[in-house]
Amino acid sequence: MLARLLDDSYDRAVRDNLIPLTVTRIVANTGYRFAPPFIAIIAGKEQGFDVSIAQVGLIISISELAGFLAPLLGTFVDRVTRRTAMAVGLGGACVGIVLMAIAPNLIVLCVGLTLLNLLKSCFDLGMAAWIADRVPYARRGRVVGLTETSWALSLLVGVSLLGLVTAVSSWRVACAIGGAFIAGCAVWLDARLRRSGEIAHTTEATTTQAGKMTLRAWLVPISMFGIMGGAQCLFVTFGAWLTDEFDFGASRIALVGFALGVGELVSSTSSARLTDRIGKERSVVLGAAMMIPSALLLATFDSSLIIGLIGLAVFIIGFEYGVVSMLPLATQLVDSAPGKGFGLVIGVGTFGRGVLTIVATSLYEDHGISGAALAGIACAVLSAAAIAGFSRGKRW
Repeated sequence: MLARLLDDSYDRAVRDNLIPLTVTRIVANTGYRFAPPFIAIIAGKEQGFDVSIAQVGLIISISELAGFLAPLLGTFVDRVTRRTAMAVGLGGACVGIVLMAIAPNLIVLCVGLTLLNLLKSCFDLGMAAWIADRVPYARRGRVVGLTETSWALSLLVGVSLLGLVTAVSSWRVACAIGGAFIAGCAVWLDARLRRSGEIAHTTEATTTQAGKMTLRAWLVPISMFGIMGGAQCLFVTFGAWLTDEFDFGASRIALVGFALGVGELVSSTSSARLTDRIGKERSVVLGAAMMIPSALLLATFDSSLIIGLIGLAVFIIGFEYGVVSMLPLATQLVDSAPGKGFGLVIGVGTFGRGVLTIVATSLYEDHGISGAALAGIACAVLSAAAIAGFSRGKRW
């Protein structure tokens, strides 16, 4: 179905593997995104560790901060075959989520979640580099936008289903099921990629000298720090807000996740259609700009479920559109090394998620969802300003 959206001018391997890549990434992203919406349940006494939300938030933050190692993973990706990089990433992600399922304490939970987040990034980098090898930069936004529907669908389908599993059993069972699906998809994708073969690692030089980044190019990682950190402010607290303010359980949180996933899917498909046409930098600014008033709406009307959810939905839609539009830029920052550039941008963005997880959960405990939303606004402003500077600036 997705493959039909690419005409015959695209590489045959890209058209043949678009669905396997997207489905596998849906499953991997599901594991990655599962914990934050259910942070209150993981922390709680009935199913979890009987600790505070801030303590589990710290665990999530540590796991996200490990993503700052992504530039090293990017170097690894550029030195091995893309297929090997993706296989290593999926294997490590599977081990990580299984460790989460059997974790007897917060330390093991932290190790498992960190391994999941870090090695899932290795898969993402390998996949991004595989696409960069086969799709010219000018047309890359469409392919990236289509594969990035996996982010939305992981929340729409994956996290929602695991939420229902959590409601009828436990979050540990949900993690075990997630691990089984990651393993199955890893085997399937590896077989498909083996048939497609490898090609020489090449990419066009448009923004950098070989293997180097200009000072101006560093504004892209800064922008990613802002947009991913801002989104994390609400990703990591909206489940607790629904639980504390409106007495939502796992099944109702899963329903909200499903609705948010619909919004993300609209954003991903819109990015696939529009980003190459209106410009990647403009699209990022537009997405970040949508986050600002919507977060302000949530902060102002945090006691209203309907208005709060509307603000949350628009915020997530803006984030998804902006971050998907930025990914093609990331693969082009370092000439002949798309994995390195992508790894740097994702690493800095993940670092932002880690930092803002600590900030947002602390603000939530002191000021509720309003405090977290205001932090999200500040991050969105940073993201928009940085990418606007990148777009306007000259090579330094």
